[in-house]
Amino acid sequence: MMDLISVGAISAVLAAVGTGTASEVGRRVAETAGGLVRRIVGREVAAPTTPGQRDAVARLVHERAQADPQLAAEWLMFARGVPAPRAVRPSARPCLPTAPRFFTDRQQAMKLLDKEASRPHDGRPRLAQLHGPEGIGTTTLACHWGWRQTARFPDGQLYADLGTLPPEVVLGTLLRQLGLPDDEIPPATHDRADFFRECLAERRVLLVLDHVESAAQVQPLLSSAPDVFTIVVARRPLVGLGALQIPIGPLARRDAMQMLRNLVGEPAVNAARPTLPGVLDRCAGLPYALHAAALSLTVPPELPEDNAVPESDPVHAAAEDSYRRLTPGAARLYRLTGLRDWPALDTTAAAHAADLDRSEAAAHLEELAEALLVERTDAGRYRYRPALRSHAERKAAAVDGIGPCSAAVARVIAGYRDLAVGAAQAALPQSWRVPSARSPVSYPDPGTAVAALAAEAPNLVEAVHAAEEFGDRDTATLLCRALWPLQLKVGHHDVLLPALRAGVQIADDHFPGTLTAGALHFQLAHCLMELSRWAEAEPESLAAAREEQVAGHARGHASAVELRGLLRMREWRFEEAYACFEEAARVYDTIGPGDEGSNDLPRARALLARHRGRALGHLGRRAEAVEHLNRALRFFRDSGEAYNTARTLTDLAETHLDGGAPGTALPLIDEALAALQQERADHHVAWLRTLRERCLRAE
Repeated sequence: MMDLISVGAISAVLAAVGTGTASEVGRRVAETAGGLVRRIVGREVAAPTTPGQRDAVARLVHERAQADPQLAAEWLMFARGVPAPRAVRPSARPCLPTAPRFFTDRQQAMKLLDKEASRPHDGRPRLAQLHGPEGIGTTTLACHWGWRQTARFPDGQLYADLGTLPPEVVLGTLLRQLGLPDDEIPPATHDRADFFRECLAERRVLLVLDHVESAAQVQPLLSSAPDVFTIVVARRPLVGLGALQIPIGPLARRDAMQMLRNLVGEPAVNAARPTLPGVLDRCAGLPYALHAAALSLTVPPELPEDNAVPESDPVHAAAEDSYRRLTPGAARLYRLTGLRDWPALDTTAAAHAADLDRSEAAAHLEELAEALLVERTDAGRYRYRPALRSHAERKAAAVDGIGPCSAAVARVIAGYRDLAVGAAQAALPQSWRVPSARSPVSYPDPGTAVAALAAEAPNLVEAVHAAEEFGDRDTATLLCRALWPLQLKVGHHDVLLPALRAGVQIADDHFPGTLTAGALHFQLAHCLMELSRWAEAEPESLAAAREEQVAGHARGHASAVELRGLLRMREWRFEEAYACFEEAARVYDTIGPGDEGSNDLPRARALLARHRGRALGHLGRRAEAVEHLNRALRFFRDSGEAYNTARTLTDLAETHLDGGAPGTALPLIDEALAALQQERADHHVAWLRTLRERCLRAE
């Protein structure tokens, strides 16, 4: 049996605590751990964030626990109640993109993939890289091979499109494919990488990483587990990756002919004999170009525009051929929606771009998809291949000109602005943090509104960058402020971080000393705190307080100081946390009747009383902690806030339990469990049941 007070065991508990802080219950457990470590060690100890720091804290706890059986018993009781990391069971359902109906040649590449996947394991990751120019079929090859290998990889076939995404976003995507909910995904990048490898350690899994730009992107995602095979797809060989290199070249002429026969049938190929040599030359053996050419194989080629320069790139040449056969409305939509790299277009965004109604836009998008100029996604949206978007952008510049192109992008930005503001107002109707700008978009309930923000999050981030480039600073910052309900209720902090950084920079440069600057520094500080990037969150929280104070906004100033206190709680710096909460209380006291924020003041003070009680409890000042927590509890009970009532009851129960009064804690836990019956707070309920067991064992 493992010694639960050994350095290794204590370090493992601390690691589980640290990786679980994405959920509120996980953060509560981490704070409890900090208070317990403080009591055991006899002084304040900073929260560990790296394996080395965890081992150092574990040694301190181990030494004191060995010397004091009572302290050892306290640690053991806590350690046994720490929620274990979720046992992830990878879905047998592959997450790969759909494989093509017809696939031609590539037998040598397939054999090399077979060889790498089945070679004797020697500690090196099973890793292959497919590389070749766009349109050559590297992604198709990886997915085709993967779909044929479902029996070899029964525990999952994962797929991520890396592009320019940072590792933490990609790891989040892959962990979700493994079935992990957002509130169980570790916030820090290194913890995500470690947890991802742990999930794959004993499983047979295929991992396809598409559109990789550098070896550095791949390193955090690699596993040396014996039954994990990773296929990297890139345009060029990646130096330093250490993968089996598999170059993918053009199809031989006979294989190109066979592909055309597969796609359109022998009669159509025979009918096109007079023009076939030119088609094959123009396609240059690229599968994408051949697919595009097959759509109109028996149709006489369109004459090039006067003075048009022939396309030398086969993908652009194929796109040009398909473009010339579009209806005028679809051609215009193709040009105008391709002006920005929108992650996933829907009919509404396309309608804004071309200034059409949604039904017309939907019909044109389907025409583009049938012409292989855009791709349908599994979510019912559309996206461009990079080369095709480049082609669309070039056509827009030549045909539409600067003015109409700028207007098209501005309409899309405005559409996303209206969506975000309307959704934010519906998601948090009483929040002063939500922008008050008018929006023609509305939602029936908060849940629908939050879901809309979550679905559009990548597009909203791109809209912020587009507004910034267009010099529309008001819209860029408004979009950022409208992301607050998504931060608060769902997370997606890794996705939203680039937009918030851009918003803060705009505010600093153009709106210093304003409510907007204070609000955006607050959101960025909150985002960084939730990602466990505490050192970066610190200056942002200070900037938020400074900007709110300069703007004369006491409510925002107090909230920013309170946030800094919450950051200190995460860091186990409870003395400083309590000092921040005391400072926030003094700022709240400056808000008089009728001042901005006065209507919200009773609730703000109740929340602050809860924070003060938690900090005092971890400092061992239990009588004062109980006084503050009871004050908060009275407010939440009277206002009918079931969830905040349950949270405060839990705080009180933990305070009494830590003070050796399980009999006093037990009825509070039972009341909290009853309050949560309709809240669907499964993690909180599980933690309460753990506390209840501790009470029963202690009595």
